[in-house]
Amino acid sequence: MPIRQAKTWLTIATLLAFGLPLAKAGEPPDRFTAVEMMEDLMYGRGTVGGPFTLTDQAGERRSDSDFRGKLMIVYFGYTFCPDVCPADLMAITQALDALGPEADGIQPIFITIDPRRDTKVLGEYLKAFHKSFIGLTGTPNEIRKVANAYKAFYAKLPPARDGDYAIDHTGIIYLMGRNGEYLGFMPPQTDPEKLTEILRKHLSK
Repeated sequence: MPIRQAKTWLTIATLLAFGLPLAKAGEPPDRFTAVEMMEDLMYGRGTVGGPFTLTDQAGERRSDSDFRGKLMIVYFGYTFCPDVCPADLMAITQALDALGPEADGIQPIFITIDPRRDTKVLGEYLKAFHKSFIGLTGTPNEIRKVANAYKAFYAKLPPARDGDYAIDHTGIIYLMGRNGEYLGFMPPQTDPEKLTEILRKHLSK
């Protein structure tokens, strides 16, 4: 069963109540709407996660199989995100710090949903967070396929006059097991203490 905290779902439900774009030309055909993705996560429908190969902040190709033997935290976001992403990444950082040496058994991964702007700045951005974070990027289609597999919704919003833009996304924290199996999710704004508790519970298994 997914890991849930009810206090943030009203916020997510409000977000999803507005424009839910469908697949556009050139995007992978299995893209879901935000509502479909969130319902699948909440009710445990279908699979979550799966094999992927993307490029890390050092330019090396990395596969999910590289992290076998560790719990894996997966977060989809972007470096220009003004609030949700940095807050969640800091909460993950604080939870890993609280675990001390036990954190060696966890691999946190940040997958950008904005590869056009993020690919060159991932390494510098992640220096603000836990030292073990790996940032992953790829082509837009590669990122979309991985996000679809994790049921991670995101959609680029119309740009401002200066060309700047934001990306609407759900900011879910995914937890994967030592063999790559899906263990559950934690919603945005999960506090560090709760994250620490959940991670410690799964490390002990």
